[in-house]
Parts: sequence; C-alpha cells; structure tokens
Amino acid sequence: MSGKIVFLDSFRAARKQITAQASTTKSASTEAPLFNRYIGIDYSGAQTAEASLKGLRVYECGRQSPPVEVPPPPSPRTYWTRSGLAEWLSGRLSEDVPTLVGIDHAFSFPLRYFEFHGLEPDWPAFLADFRAHWPTHEAHTYVDFVREGVCGRGQARSGSSRWRRICEERAGAKSVFHFDVPGSVAKSTHAGLPWLLHLRERLGGRVHFWPFDGWEIPRGRSAVAEVYPSLWSKTFPREGRTPDQQDAYATAAWLRRADLDGSLRGCLTPPMPPGLEPVARVEGWILGVM
Repeated sequence: MSGKIVFLDSFRAARKQITAQASTTKSASTEAPLFNRYIGIDYSGAQTAEASLKGLRVYECGRQSPPVEVPPPPSPRTYWTRSGLAEWLSGRLSEDVPTLVGIDHAFSFPLRYFEFHGLEPDWPAFLADFRAHWPTHEAHTYVDFVREGVCGRGQARSGSSRWRRICEERAGAKSVFHFDVPGSVAKSTHAGLPWLLHLRERLGGRVHFWPFDGWEIPRGRSAVAEVYPSLWSKTFPREGRTPDQQDAYATAAWLRRADLDGSLRGCLTPPMPPGLEPVARVEGWILGVM
C-alpha cells in the first residue's frame, strides 16, 4: 500500500508540474514557431513496399498556408508507394527548411517486448534488429508473408496483443501487435519501421526523431514524430475528403496550429510520473497525448 501512496503522490506532483508548464506555454505563445513546414502522413501497411496504395496519403502546409494534398511523383502509379514516400521524405528533410512530420504508425514497441526477447532498451538497435527479422522494406514482401513464415524471421520477434505501450494506454489506442481488427496500426507499424531506419541512416543528425533523440527539439532542426489522428481528426471539417485524406490533412493542420499558437512546446514535454520518462524514451510517445 505504501508503494501505491508514493506513486500517487508522485503523480499528483507531476500534474502540478504540468499545470505550471501549461501557464508557461500560454505566456510563451508569442515566441516564434519552431518550424516552417508541416507534413501529415496517413500510413498504410497494405501489400508491398513498391505497391501503389490508395490509403497512403500525404498533406503539407507552411505557416501561412492550409494543408494541401501532395501527389506522388509522376509515374504509372496513381498513388504513393512506401518506398517512394521514403525517398520523397528523405529529399524534403534534406532541405534547409525546419519541417515537422507526423506519421500515424508506432515508432517502437512496448517495454515488455524488449524484456521478452532480451533486447537492450536502445531505439536505434531496436530498429536494426526489427528490420533484420521483419524485412518488409524489401521488394515483393507483404507483412503477412513475414507473419506466416514465408520470409524473414518474424516469429522470433513477435508480441502479444495484450502488450501496450504507456502512450497507447493513455490514448486508448490498440496494441502494435493487434492485427486484423478495425482501427489497428499493427500492419502499418510492421511495414513502416524499416523505413524509419532508412531515413535515420540517410539523414543522420539532420533530423530529430522525437522523443528518442530527446524531448526538446533544437530550433532550426527538422523532426519526425508519431501521431494518432483520432485525437483531432474530427475537429477539422471533412470537406469531402476520404477518411485517409482527412487523417493526413488533420495531422498537418494540427501540427501547424499547435506550433503557431505555442501549445506544441507543451506537447513535446508531456507530464510524466517519476520513472516513466526512461520507459517512454524506449517505447516512444504519441505527440499530443498528455
């Protein structure tokens, strides 16, 4: 019982701290925005990395402009491919324009996964280990192929649908291992993680992967963050967009709004009871979850 009391006291202290931070954020809203460009991506784990995917959507905006949909580069394909998107993002993030990118799939796995498989709590090492077992970035490789043992070594790096990250519990999101159900991001996550490693290898220190590289993003640097569009998608008018388009649009619009009104700074440093921050640096966090 005493342990629970200590935890509750620590949690109340954390809540008081975030209240103070919130008032500071209001007064800091006159500070210059951190970014000049905002990109929202509604991801898709369907088919293969080179397949044209109707559910893979991209919206982009600047400080003074509303989000507009970004079509894929001219090609016989109608929609974005995961490989094509990774190359486009790499080019965009190489430009000298501070850009905030929000992608709606998980960037890491629950701490229980690391413990179960005996892995070091290190995010870059996790990405490399995951790609070695789930090569979903390779041509003609479906996520289900790895799940079924046709290729890769997915069974050696699987998890339980009962395992959830702390941020997923707070947001009411499903587990990254909860496949084949509506609203799941399991397939998107297993298809998207190798491309995060690709971007990190390609861009190096030019891009800040939040929060793994730190909770605060240095001014002038571009950043990539995990988002959960359900948090704000319904707050923006639909205006004829498909659900996938709306999620990408709402992500770009929210990122822009939060940066311009100063609330983004508070979202980048969410309140956490003592001891939680090191876990979140391994599991990752959903931007906007407080």
